[in-house]
Amino acid sequence: MYDLESKSVTKRFGSFTAVDSVSFGVPSGSFFSILGPSGCGKTTLMRMIAGFENPSEGDILIKDRSVLNDPPNKRNVKMVFQHLALFPMMNVGENIAYGLRCRGDAKSSIGDKVKAVLDRVGLPGVEEKQVSQLSGGQKQRIAIARCMVLEPDVLLLDEPLGALDLKLREHMKIELKQLQHQFETTFLYITHDQSEALVMSDNVAVMNAGRFEQIGSPKELYDRPVSGFVAGFVGDSNRWAGRVDRVSDGMARVQLEGGDTVVASAEGGGDGASVEVFVRPEVIKIGAGPEGSTLSGKVDSLLFNGANSRVLVKTPSGKLIEVADPSGASTLAEGDEVQIHWDPKRALAFPGEAA
Repeated sequence: MYDLESKSVTKRFGSFTAVDSVSFGVPSGSFFSILGPSGCGKTTLMRMIAGFENPSEGDILIKDRSVLNDPPNKRNVKMVFQHLALFPMMNVGENIAYGLRCRGDAKSSIGDKVKAVLDRVGLPGVEEKQVSQLSGGQKQRIAIARCMVLEPDVLLLDEPLGALDLKLREHMKIELKQLQHQFETTFLYITHDQSEALVMSDNVAVMNAGRFEQIGSPKELYDRPVSGFVAGFVGDSNRWAGRVDRVSDGMARVQLEGGDTVVASAEGGGDGASVEVFVRPEVIKIGAGPEGSTLSGKVDSLLFNGANSRVLVKTPSGKLIEVADPSGASTLAEGDEVQIHWDPKRALAFPGEAA
């Protein structure tokens, strides 16, 4: 059963199409993210789900019922904004109780509901605190509590971690996933940060220019992208433009700009096609490998970042290639001559711009 469905939803602003025939379904109790760059249409899509915009075409269903004719306050969805929109003149308890009072809940029950939801978000006993006394992470949880106390069918989250510092953002990614499990409520999350989407989501839709390029689990998007856009946007990749010399048994021999030749899995395009080759840093190893998956170069620099450390290798043609160094303990030094290689099947060649 889907808590939320979008059926061929399109939104035009004059001659500009912001959302172009988008269809998807979010299973009950799951965490679904829409990932895409700024301006791709993800916020417009969320605003249509919330009722702040009307689709030009298509339908939106919540619990199998169309909500196109329902105003925002009659849709059982709630929204957490990037800047949270907590009321500074109210204390925590009053912020959470606001929606209950507007809904007309009995005054005798409101206090118990506020206390119960604060317990569930891990902030018991803070009803009397002022918003200004809360940390950034606590404000996030209060914003979610204010929505969840109303028991929505779907909680919409519009880049809610965007205003936090990096360390708190990393912490809140884990907390948000735990909260979603605890409430067992369907979360629809939009972000331009692929790390947020991959860590928290059961399924992710990658959006580009108003359309969904691919929907799948984080692992599917990372390991089996269906387009060059997805391959380049989800995770880190080395990316090289070139032209296909020939395709044989699903493998493309590609002449790269600058003269290097590599072999990659052909994901579209035949002999002579312009392509982009994607190779993730973690699949590249130091040392020589088979022909077509080995390049020579010099160590340009060593970038230490713990498990995300990198060795940058510069080829004679000027390409800077990232090689993962998860231990951060490379024995190489800047200026060393090296060879690097990878499994050709782990390189992907997608149709690209003219090389």
